[in-house]
Amino acid sequence: MPAPPAYAPAVSAKPDPVDAVPWGVRVAAEAAWRLLVLGGTVWVLMRVISSVQLVVLSFTVALLITALLEPTVTRLRRRGVPRGLATALTFIAGFVVMGLVVWFVVWQVMENIDEVSGEVQAGIDDLRRWLLHSPFHVTEKQINHIAKSLREAVGANTEQITSAGLEGVTVVVEVLTGLLLTMFSTLFLLYDGPKIWNWTLKLVPAPAREGVAGAGPRAWATLTAYVRGTVIVALIDAIFIGVGLFFLHVPMAVPLAVFIFLFAFIPLVGAVVSGALAVVVALVTQGVFTGAMVLIVVLAVQQLEGHVLQPFILGRAVRVHPLAVVLSVAAGSLIGGIGGAVVAVPLVAVANAVVVYLRSYSQENALRAVPGPHGATASGAAPTDPPGAPPGKDAEPR
Repeated sequence: MPAPPAYAPAVSAKPDPVDAVPWGVRVAAEAAWRLLVLGGTVWVLMRVISSVQLVVLSFTVALLITALLEPTVTRLRRRGVPRGLATALTFIAGFVVMGLVVWFVVWQVMENIDEVSGEVQAGIDDLRRWLLHSPFHVTEKQINHIAKSLREAVGANTEQITSAGLEGVTVVVEVLTGLLLTMFSTLFLLYDGPKIWNWTLKLVPAPAREGVAGAGPRAWATLTAYVRGTVIVALIDAIFIGVGLFFLHVPMAVPLAVFIFLFAFIPLVGAVVSGALAVVVALVTQGVFTGAMVLIVVLAVQQLEGHVLQPFILGRAVRVHPLAVVLSVAAGSLIGGIGGAVVAVPLVAVANAVVVYLRSYSQENALRAVPGPHGATASGAAPTDPPGAPPGKDAEPR
């Protein structure tokens, strides 16, 4: 091939397109596609959880109940009781107690519903009279107009109320199904928990198996501490507020105390809702003074819980930032309703414990992988004898 003529202009080679893109843009693009992949994975996971929401919530609640009952099985095993008998005794006793609590609440509500309804009607009449003589200048015509609007709203939504009642049958079936799933899951977790965990470890890739095996006991210890601590705190809240309601002669003091105990498992939101319910019942049935006193009792107990009980009982084992608590409760309620709000915070606490352990585990592995000094580096890193000390011997400390 002939050489190009001397007068032909020189053509410089074009730069690599990768080199033409600024470094900051390349970093942003790398981070962006990874975030897209992560977001897509989370979205698919949420869709899967939503499609099998009943199964996921039932198994998660079973984990919480197992964390509460498992120490009892361990104590019975230490006393020589066979594992099967210890599991059966603990399982039956635990669910009998929970069933009795639910039955007691329903029984108390049914026994006092007529009395409370009469007191509520009397309270509404008192509120109406107060509005008529209040400085807000509310007339009886305006009150009747509001009552008429409420009746028309109820009449216009009769079909929706009927459909909601029909949907209630489906809800009852789902609740019973979830209850059965929870009971069976709890039974097998109590009996075969270690075997189930060992089988789960076999699904983890071999390089990560050691780290996951170490994170499992930490996660279980965190979950156990959370459940037992929350039960103790909820029980103290229910006792103190229930005693206050009893001495203030608020109707259905015991059922309200049980509601306070149950709602305490929903962090932050549950305490506000149950406390507001107690205040409203006291306000409507016993008047403004009793309602104000109940509000003072609720606020005092909640302050005691937030500043003394939770830091002392739960301690550092399940410490989660309040912002993480609020966001997890909101996300859990959006995904799974009340059940999602209940299990959101313990899952976040467990995830936090797992992440902290895996981070420390990876750092320890990184330090082990660093080769130690050898050769000239080792001789340079070795301690030298100070002036005046005998050769080959360490100097005496000053």
